[in-house]
Amino acid sequence: MANLGGVQGGHHLPTSPVARRRYVIGRVLANSTGPSLSMRRAIRLAGVMTLDFLAITGALLFLLPILSPPPSASAMVFPPWTIALAGGAAVATQYLFGLYRRSWRFVSFADCAIMGVAVATGLLAGWSLIAFIEPAGFLTGNLPALALLHFCLSFLAMQLMRMARRALRKMRHVGFPRIARKTLAEGASRVILCGRAEWAASIIDMARVHPASPISICGILLPESDGPIVQLRGVPVLGVPSGLVTATALLEQRGMRPDGIVVCDDGINLSVRQVASLARQARDLQLKLTKVGDDWGQLIENSGAANDDTISTADLLGREELRFRDDSVVRQLAGETILVTGAGGTIGGELVWQLASFNPVKIVLLDHSEYNLYAIEKRIRDAFPQQKLAVALCNIRNSSEVCRVFDKHRPGIVYHAAALKHVPMVEANPCAGAHTNILGTKNIADAVCEFGTRAMVQVSTDKAVNPVGLMGATKRVGELYAQSLDLCGVDDPDAPRFMTVRFGNVLGSSGSVVPLFREQLLAGGPLTITHPEIERFFMTVSEAVQLILEGSTHALQEDTRRGRIFVLDMGTPVKIVDLANRMIRLYGLEPEVDIAIRFTGLRPGEKLFEELFDSCEAQIDSGIPGVFEAHSNSVPLPLITRAIELLAHEVAVGNEDAVRQITHNLITLPHHADVAANFVFDKDGGLKSTNLRMVEEA
Repeated sequence: MANLGGVQGGHHLPTSPVARRRYVIGRVLANSTGPSLSMRRAIRLAGVMTLDFLAITGALLFLLPILSPPPSASAMVFPPWTIALAGGAAVATQYLFGLYRRSWRFVSFADCAIMGVAVATGLLAGWSLIAFIEPAGFLTGNLPALALLHFCLSFLAMQLMRMARRALRKMRHVGFPRIARKTLAEGASRVILCGRAEWAASIIDMARVHPASPISICGILLPESDGPIVQLRGVPVLGVPSGLVTATALLEQRGMRPDGIVVCDDGINLSVRQVASLARQARDLQLKLTKVGDDWGQLIENSGAANDDTISTADLLGREELRFRDDSVVRQLAGETILVTGAGGTIGGELVWQLASFNPVKIVLLDHSEYNLYAIEKRIRDAFPQQKLAVALCNIRNSSEVCRVFDKHRPGIVYHAAALKHVPMVEANPCAGAHTNILGTKNIADAVCEFGTRAMVQVSTDKAVNPVGLMGATKRVGELYAQSLDLCGVDDPDAPRFMTVRFGNVLGSSGSVVPLFREQLLAGGPLTITHPEIERFFMTVSEAVQLILEGSTHALQEDTRRGRIFVLDMGTPVKIVDLANRMIRLYGLEPEVDIAIRFTGLRPGEKLFEELFDSCEAQIDSGIPGVFEAHSNSVPLPLITRAIELLAHEVAVGNEDAVRQITHNLITLPHHADVAANFVFDKDGGLKSTNLRMVEEA
């Protein structure tokens, strides 16, 4: 016991208790298992080499009397010790060749080929030793035939021993294949495999080795390129992938109706069209479809079919993607602390990524989702390790939380991308939509004024133009509030700037049609569209973020007129049905042949056509190629502030009807700018003129 603190048995013990415990456990395991394992390996090696020695010498002793009959037999009979030495030399040569480092349990065709070379080399060494010891006997008799038959018989004997070892082990763990196929384990599902033969064989082997396999394979569908195979590993081949219906009917007649189909979705032997067809057939047959990917196949030998990574969202635009200059952006962002709300979203994340490439002093990432915030922080830290970041887990609905973030970081520029944007979701939850899109925007804008922030850039949408649904109306109110604040500083050069950037649908963003169509395509369709005539303006996320940066920095650099909204020139709107057809073809499929398109009807709050400019707005040139400015009538700040205060009260009590009324009444005011200052909101949220005349809703 006294040795525990110092040296024991010539080994220095670690001083740390944890390290010492690990050391002692390691020594105990080494002392208990090391010699035993080495002994077992030595015994196994000796047994295998002995069996091979007996096979080689036995084959030679068997062949000598047959190939050397009397009276010449006496000339070909070698002394037993010579044959033993030759057998030992052959086994030793096979050992040096590495034959005995291979496991019998997993013997394969490659192992058999290597064994043939090793046996031939070993026998060559043995016969060379015989020629050295017995040159006279070596040169008499039918030597070529004897050597060839000796090799064949020795190799066959050694091979049969190894095959028997593998067969015994498989029968002990799995049983006979035919019996195993007839017995369906409890909870297991009958499935059909669909893929190349090598892949199907590996799946069958896996299923049989596992003692509690969740699947029982009852049939296989192989590509035509695999040729006419009737049975694979004892499982019947039922045809080609297009014959799933026939195969299912055949199995059902045998009382083995499958529960699902497992498809090798590697993009090589099965095209995207075939996989989509299988998905559709499986759905009609009420079979569960499981796709097993093959990353190596896609990496080395892709068939050219589109997948999630090969389709660029720019390919779906139908126009060239716009590119902006960035020299003014660099000048405006240098030395600034920048805050991005909604930093974990699609627009916010891309905005943070592009901002980090300009290397500002600090970027503050603000988001209400913990995971989204974690993900964007990790992504930026990995790509831009030199960029200083700060994370703020904050709800913009809470003005106190917002003020604490502004007070702590004192941002110079704020990019406000946080919003609820899903039209049917906001329509079904008006209080939540108004709380985030209107009250949250007001909280950010008020903090900008209070803490001396240089500028705020608000991300808006074309759905705010002549809105029908509540989502667009809430975004329009946010635009009007920012516009009113911006105009209040028209005589104060030090007043913060409030700019709005308006753009259309962002391809690939969360909740957009592209991820939805991709999911539906991979499921075999159909693609769902609300209306055959519905159309939208589209842009890439890169275009959207460049518009935000270019528009805001241009306004700050040129000191443009206040109260303007920047709008990207997105060309002509795109019909959603045309977008669906284009995406289907990019995946190598044919619309209405491989993938159907189904129309479901317009959703609540959804417009058939989108617009870029409101009917009360004037379109003017911005000085930035590809970007316009929208000049609209403003709403007096006291009036819109009073309306938002009433709105906050109705949101707090959950009065959805009042929230809708106040929001929609507010967006009608710019259409009556000549008398807008004479309007007031009553205590019930109604909009009245000073002579108490009600204003009709737009």
